Amino acid sequence: MNVLAIESSCDETSVSIIKDGSEEISTVILSQMDTHANYGGVVPEIASRMHVENITIVIDEALKKANMNMDDIDAFAVTYGPGLIGSLLVGLMAAKTLSFIYNKPLIPVHHIAGHIYANNLVKRLEFPLIALVVSGGHTELIYMKEDYSFEKLGGTLDDAVGEAYDKVARVINVPYPGGPLVDKLAFEGEDTYDLPIPLNDDSYNFSFSGLKSAVINLAHNEKQRGNEIIKENMACSFQNRVVEILVKKTMRALKDYGVKNLIVAGGVAANKGLRKGLTEACLEEEINLIIPEMKYCTDNAAMIGAAAYYAYKRGDKAGLDLNAKAVTELK
Repeated sequence: MNVLAIESSCDETSVSIIKDGSEEISTVILSQMDTHANYGGVVPEIASRMHVENITIVIDEALKKANMNMDDIDAFAVTYGPGLIGSLLVGLMAAKTLSFIYNKPLIPVHHIAGHIYANNLVKRLEFPLIALVVSGGHTELIYMKEDYSFEKLGGTLDDAVGEAYDKVARVINVPYPGGPLVDKLAFEGEDTYDLPIPLNDDSYNFSFSGLKSAVINLAHNEKQRGNEIIKENMACSFQNRVVEILVKKTMRALKDYGVKNLIVAGGVAANKGLRKGLTEACLEEEINLIIPEMKYCTDNAAMIGAAAYYAYKRGDKAGLDLNAKAVTELK
């Protein structure tokens, strides 16, 4: 089954053709990062306008790259949410139009389900499993007993981890996109700043606003004293606290649920500090860990096509009344 998938939830226009949920035939990603860097972050109106300009070009390029035409496609899949509403609508209208013109199924895919199934492009998911979802908009622990079965164990009560990285980056004058640069700086510095471990309790929930505020207050106090913040050391101290709590709660969830399979999903899965912390913990506890390749961590349509195959097998099909949702729970 060849699925042509479209992802446009934020600032990447991406189209992929995925076979049977596991084989990537072609993927094209057109990033807007350079444009939004001029503004220090994603501007929703600009993002949606650029999707409009790029979507047909990216669809054509994905087919050309795969040496296919629409007769070779069995279904169309699209991210319907969550995300920036204007951006989502562009991809959604493109997918609905293709589904109508070619009279082929339309498969709705939740953005986070896509991130989880990016791991299926690396290795077939083994169940039961725990998924740690870490991105600019999400920090969640998900339990899956089988394909397309999602039970949320806990999530962030305020800032998502990726959002916290970007805000801390601004405080220490690191340019957008800040997350990857803070990760890089963390390996160049030392843990010298006294920062709290965020929401260090017995729940599966996370909270990063307090840690972010601690960085802001510390930076302000140091400035008042005439001291300069050492970027590398602040990045190291911040990242160590983030990785510590993410690893601690993830490993406890695995133990509490008697699960031996862990996958990591979302843009922050590319963070080298988190990869290192989880790899070491999983080796110690003999947990099977899957982290997608860097290219599958950030937003891409390949992950949407991978998830769509299993969504379709479950019976998920949408009509032309499918609408975008800026906020929606994973079910």
